[in-house]
Amino acid sequence: MQSYTIGQAARLLGVSPDTARRWADAGRVATHRDETGRRLIDGRALAAFSIEVGQGAADEEETPYTSARNAFPGIVTAVKLGDVAAQVEIQAGPHRLVSLLTREAVEELGLEVGMQATARVKSTSVHIDRT
Repeated sequence: MQSYTIGQAARLLGVSPDTARRWADAGRVATHRDETGRRLIDGRALAAFSIEVGQGAADEEETPYTSARNAFPGIVTAVKLGDVAAQVEIQAGPHRLVSLLTREAVEELGLEVGMQATARVKSTSVHIDRT
């Protein structure tokens, strides 16, 4: 299973490395050390934690001013395979993205929970909200 450094986890969660480190220090997400002493977070644990963080961000009253880009780097939090189709969920910071694609594509990419992936969104129109 893939593991992530505090810095990589912070980027995937859309927070600063200091915030990710504070969360780890507070026990909100479990870490372990590699042979060189670096703190790492298991991919499955990070996937589960990213869902928690994303849901918490959705509940917050104050939303930052933003114009989301079309690439959302994140972590795979769920893969549901059917006979022909598949559903993949990615948590990219506070954003939960769900993609429907072929089972073959999921297998070719080797997607599984805890992996880093980027969701790319293509649209003919983009809406921007200011709150």
